[in-house]
Amino acid sequence: MLTQISVAIIAVAFAVLVVYLIKTLKAATQSLEKVTQTLQEVRTTIDELSYEVKQTIRNTNDITVDVQHKMKQIDPVMDTVRNLGEALSEVTYAVKQISAGMVSRFKQARLEKKQPVEAEQPKHLPLTAEERTLQSYDAVYHQQEQSKPSKSRNWLAYVDTAIGLWNSFRRQKAR
Repeated sequence: MLTQISVAIIAVAFAVLVVYLIKTLKAATQSLEKVTQTLQEVRTTIDELSYEVKQTIRNTNDITVDVQHKMKQIDPVMDTVRNLGEALSEVTYAVKQISAGMVSRFKQARLEKKQPVEAEQPKHLPLTAEERTLQSYDAVYHQQEQSKPSKSRNWLAYVDTAIGLWNSFRRQKAR
């Protein structure tokens, strides 16, 4: 009898164990089904995203090619602008030189006009000894100043020489 009761208790315990194992296996099955379903949804989402990413990359490549093409078209315009800037710089420099030359020639012409006017003035005889002394002093030192080339005339001569050199340089460059 003791063996029968032991066998009965083992049988009942085994049955209870089997029931709990079945419940656990059903819960595990349900969990695995949910995981499988989630993985399928993730795959679908990844496929959709990969398609969108590929489209975005294609569009980016198209835009890059278009921008490169437009940049190549703009390059001649930029070269033209650079050349125009250089040309304007040269023109400005040439105008400065010409204006400096004209100013120097104008000053030189004005000085030349002044000299004959001074020579044409009637000279009167000084009445007093003091006036004769001042006149002789002016005559001596004024002639010395005229015999020495003035600094402004030297400077103007250098400017004229520089303009001549620049023009010959430009002619050689144009050839």
